[in-house]
Amino acid sequence: MTTTSTPSGLARFNALPDAAARAALLEACAATAWAERLLAARPYAGADDLYAASDAAMAELTEADLAEAMAGHPPIGRPRPGDPTSAREQSGMAGASEDLKAEMLELNLAYQDKFGHVFLICATGRTGEQMRDAVKERIGNSPEQEREIVRTELGKINRIRLGRLLEDA
Repeated sequence: MTTTSTPSGLARFNALPDAAARAALLEACAATAWAERLLAARPYAGADDLYAASDAAMAELTEADLAEAMAGHPPIGRPRPGDPTSAREQSGMAGASEDLKAEMLELNLAYQDKFGHVFLICATGRTGEQMRDAVKERIGNSPEQEREIVRTELGKINRIRLGRLLEDA
């Protein structure tokens, strides 16, 4: 579905030099293949076109591309110092009790031991308890099931981050 007018943030994104647009896209998602596909499809007529391109690029990421994307995400409850994006997205853990934070650290480590990467969830709007419950539920998944869940969660995160990019562009 294409919007009829190009929002000003999207117009600014479309007009960015390739290097600046690539850097902005890699801030949203660390998968180079995803960023390159979105970059190659510029200019976008509307935000819906950008989101559709993001979804299509996400669907085509290889296992190595997904690993590259996940490497750009810190563990839940441990945003990188000086990273306002992950701190904002994980704000549901900010007010969590020390017990919940310790439990989440333990669960993150168990998940990482099983799957070889950080537990990834679209944390925006979720409480610490909801994130804990999700990792407890998902740790029983097969690697194949989890890879597809991660792909879906990354897609949600990318849409949120692209929306912010268009606001800030």
